[in-house]
Amino acid sequence: MHVWKFGGTSVGKPERMQSIRNLITEDDTRKIVVLSALSGSTNALLAIGESLKANNDADANAKIDALKAHYDTFIDELYKTSEGKAAGQAILDSEFSFIRSLTSIKPFTLKQEKELVAEGELLSTQIFQAYLVEEGITSVLLPALEFMRIDADNEPEIQYTEQKLAEMLPQHDDKQIIVTQGFICRNPRGEVDNLKRGGSDYTASLIGGAIRAEEIQIWTDIDGMHNNDPRIVKNTFPVRELTFDEAAELAYFGAKILHPSTITPARMFGVPVRLKNTMEPSAPGTLIADRTSSEVFKAIAAKDGITALYIHSTRMLNAYGFLRRIFEIFEKYKTPVDMIATSEVSVSVTIDNTERVQEITDELNTFCTLEEPDCDQTIICIVGNFSADNEGVALRVFNAMKNIPIRMVSYGGTESNLSLLVHGKYKADALNALNDGLFLANH
Repeated sequence: MHVWKFGGTSVGKPERMQSIRNLITEDDTRKIVVLSALSGSTNALLAIGESLKANNDADANAKIDALKAHYDTFIDELYKTSEGKAAGQAILDSEFSFIRSLTSIKPFTLKQEKELVAEGELLSTQIFQAYLVEEGITSVLLPALEFMRIDADNEPEIQYTEQKLAEMLPQHDDKQIIVTQGFICRNPRGEVDNLKRGGSDYTASLIGGAIRAEEIQIWTDIDGMHNNDPRIVKNTFPVRELTFDEAAELAYFGAKILHPSTITPARMFGVPVRLKNTMEPSAPGTLIADRTSSEVFKAIAAKDGITALYIHSTRMLNAYGFLRRIFEIFEKYKTPVDMIATSEVSVSVTIDNTERVQEITDELNTFCTLEEPDCDQTIICIVGNFSADNEGVALRVFNAMKNIPIRMVSYGGTESNLSLLVHGKYKADALNALNDGLFLANH
């Protein structure tokens, strides 16, 4: 069995949804098809929620009317038969009745907001399943809320998903296509919750891992993962093969095509992930698996909004426990560290979440001296095969960056990542310089 995920732009128009129907039925492979909300729906639902939080019911109702009108047009263009159109309208009547019912709940809390935002995926999957029925496809809608659950730390309970799918899937052995929602789940209280934005990729990977799928395919509007950010750099190209570790580094450090958590369940169970383009289905895309190609440099990603902290202690010389005390503080305030650089008497770290930075620096000041933090920094992550046997890796990187100030370097922590910290204003220059220095000579 395969697991195929389609994002919002892939289902955002009736003709796109029709093309997905063609894609998933081209062969006899059984597929679990994970869908995001139609493009624009999640933002529209969040905007309705903002109006309800502000007790502006008139504005909320106007936004609901506008969204309903969009869906009315969508189903009118999608379905060809009177039966199909009636089924689509029944779905809209039911779901928008629930959406309107939320306007009467005061106060409008986070619980209601999560129920509201989940409507995007509930609508797209029901509309698609009704379309498959109209087209005579043997399919079934399997509600994600019945098998996806997160724990108290907002982490998915993959064993729960394994158990539930093992019970549910045999009941539908006669169905070629199984449709389900991305993104949404339940929390330990049984309430509707989600895997955060972009979490449909994560859903697909969790399902793929749970059922030990033959392959997970993430379908987007770009031909695989590119070697650099095509919005900033010209002459980028798709990377055809990456290891799980390489792809995870790129996703975490800013490659927009892949949700950062996606690779974890796939890697855990050894299920290959293929990134494909719905606009160009015949393109090979990017395969993420245990194997990889031989190139030293694979790809570059950039992560913005970074803050660097510089921590000094005159007692660090031969003092054990100093690093432990520092990182216990970051752990206490649940603030992950991205990069680390150390010397005999100082430690430099970067963080991307500054919500608790004041408490962190207050505690660090009790036994350290801190410089003024550097804000608006960018981490440039270069991914490839940087084993100890590969000579000249750092030299090529620094030669490419010779005209750009570098604030920190992280190299040697893994064999697949070399990271540089630069001020955000140098991001575009750095990405272009590295593209010229590391890739263009070979492409």
